Amino acid sequence: MKQSRVLNEQQVKKLINSTKMTRHSDRNRLVVILSYYVGMRSCEICSLKVNDVLDSDGNIKESVILKSYQTKGKKCNTVYFSEFVRNEISKYLSKYKKLTENDPHYLIESQKGGKFSSSTLQHLFKHLYELVGFDDCSSHSGRRTFITQLSERGISVRVIQELARHENMTTTQRYIDVSVDKLKKSVETVSY
Repeated sequence: MKQSRVLNEQQVKKLINSTKMTRHSDRNRLVVILSYYVGMRSCEICSLKVNDVLDSDGNIKESVILKSYQTKGKKCNTVYFSEFVRNEISKYLSKYKKLTENDPHYLIESQKGGKFSSSTLQHLFKHLYELVGFDDCSSHSGRRTFITQLSERGISVRVIQELARHENMTTTQRYIDVSVDKLKKSVETVSY
């Protein structure tokens, strides 16, 4: 089975910039960021609510516990937000949502104000990839890119496994992209 394409840094930036050409640009930008900078699955992005990401002071949390109904494996998991991601969520919320920890609305909503389904979000990703001409990409490309980037930065596979919320390390290892360029660069590091 062919895996989703992993994007490089320039391609991720191009994808994020392409959201400016879409009707719901801010929402679409945040969807891409949650996928590529947090490694969230479509079903997790769809199920995230405003009150999941805000603390009692109205600040964006550094980590969010996803409840079992919000995850693929029906197990509670924690996702971590970098400062960049927290700023992006904050900008989005200040523009579109009331900043209250009790807001039960979904963070990402359809144009009619309802919840996205996972398949609808996958179609949105497909549309965004078509805008920039990226073949072999899917909604899972963000997760694969996130995991591969962590690996390339020397993060332990065990840490990556936790961030990816995988039960087995072998699953995490299958997500890490190994290209011919990476292999060539790796052998160049060997010297005696």
